[in-house]
Amino acid sequence: MSKVITKIAIAGATGYVGLDLVYLLTKHPNIKISYLCSQNNSGKKINTFDKRIKKNLPKLVKLKRVNWNNVDVLFLSLPNGKAQLLIKYLYNKYPHLKFIDLSADFRIKNKLNYKKWYKINHQAENLIDKAIYSISEFNKTKIKEHRIVSNPGCYPTSIQLVLNPLLQQKMINKNNIIIDSKSGFSGAGKSYRKKFNYKNFYESTYAYSVTKHRHMAEINESLKLLNLGKIKYVFNPQIIPTFRGILSCIYVEPKNKISASGIHKKLQKFHKKNPFVKVLSLNKNLGTWNVINTNNCEISVCQTIQKDRIVILSAIDNLIKGAAGQAIQNMNLLLGFKETRGLK
Repeated sequence: MSKVITKIAIAGATGYVGLDLVYLLTKHPNIKISYLCSQNNSGKKINTFDKRIKKNLPKLVKLKRVNWNNVDVLFLSLPNGKAQLLIKYLYNKYPHLKFIDLSADFRIKNKLNYKKWYKINHQAENLIDKAIYSISEFNKTKIKEHRIVSNPGCYPTSIQLVLNPLLQQKMINKNNIIIDSKSGFSGAGKSYRKKFNYKNFYESTYAYSVTKHRHMAEINESLKLLNLGKIKYVFNPQIIPTFRGILSCIYVEPKNKISASGIHKKLQKFHKKNPFVKVLSLNKNLGTWNVINTNNCEISVCQTIQKDRIVILSAIDNLIKGAAGQAIQNMNLLLGFKETRGLK
């Protein structure tokens, strides 16, 4: 095992994703957590916020207290619009420093599209093209050429691990895709009760942003890179009364009389060397129970009662494979560590 030690700082360490980052990184043999940053909780211990964290770590500090010369990688788990400002300030001053951003700040390549979807101007537009949007399974070598890694969103991760390989091989009708995704409420962050202020929150299911969810911008960007022209899909997100986990149900129409078995074999082949993606046996029932608290994605291909319709189920933990775990997976690829290090 490599003895290289990488010094880490985490900005936004006390949010749901930040805490999972801290917890997982304490298990990584090549990582030293040098700084834990929080603008509102300076001086407090991180295990005040998460009792799972047993390791003795530095107390929380404000960003201005960080000596960036002693940091190799900065994870940013900040509200949209904040990461771009910090990276803009640090990028040229500290050329050794690498960034893994878990917000949407570098997911959208067109600054006008970013403003359209996120309602703010991009303040580091000269750095957008220097960033790589990285679902780990698709960028195992290219990622090493970049200092800014844009970590994908949770819904798009569960969706693209299924759709992109099938669209690339032209196995499904690109004009008839329906995506129905259900997520635990942690995906909305600690302010979820303000965002979803309705009765019986913990006992009901809630469909939201049906016409225009922000992750659609990210999905659009990824699909555009496939160079297949316009791809038509419907995306319907829902919040369910559980803390974490995502189950995406993706309804597709196979082309050229390709069977569910053919779709299944293609996904199995594509993900054969991806240690965190498991394609289950054909027509296997699937829930989130196996993937909770892991960096895994489970996929099941199922034939529906209609021979020309197939439903593909994809399950992940939104806070891990959909955020913190994939960020560490991306870090491993970026730094040349084994992809699974600290995550298996």
